[in-house]
Amino acid sequence: MKIDLIVIHCSLTKADQNIGANEIRLWHVNDNGWDDIGYHYVITRPGWLEIGRPAFVQGAHALAVNARSIGICLVGGLGADGECEDNFSVAQRNCLSEVLRMLLRLIPSARVVGHRDVDPTRGCPCFDLEGYCRDRGLPYGIRAPDILLREMRAT
Repeated sequence: MKIDLIVIHCSLTKADQNIGANEIRLWHVNDNGWDDIGYHYVITRPGWLEIGRPAFVQGAHALAVNARSIGICLVGGLGADGECEDNFSVAQRNCLSEVLRMLLRLIPSARVVGHRDVDPTRGCPCFDLEGYCRDRGLPYGIRAPDILLREMRAT
C-alpha cells in the first residue's frame, strides 16, 4: 500500500460529546457493517490520540482514496444547529499538528487533505484545514477533480 495522502475527518458530533475510537468503532461495525473502525487515528476532545485501524491496513474513510491514504478523525465538528462547526479544542489542534508531523517524517511525500477535498459531497473536517496547514508549514494537498482525473487515467 503506497500512501500519499493523509485525510482529515471529523466525527460530526457536538462539542459536548466526548467519544473516542471505541464508540466510533461500534458505529462503523454495527451501523455500517464494516470489519473495524474506518479511521487509523482518532483525536478526542481532550486531545488524546487513540489508535483505530492499524496503519498498515487499508482504511474505510474516504472511498476514492482509501487504498492510498491514512485517515485521522477529530471528535466534534457538529454545531447545535446540526451544521458543520469548527468546535475543536486547542488540545485537539495541537495533537493533530504533532501527529501530522510524525506521519510526514515517516511518509515525506504525503500531502494533507480534508475529506471534502476528496469527496465534494462532504463538509468534513468542518474547519479551514488549508489555513491550518499553511500556518504550520504542513503540505496541504489536492482537490477532488485532480484525484479523480488521476484515478481515471490510471485505469
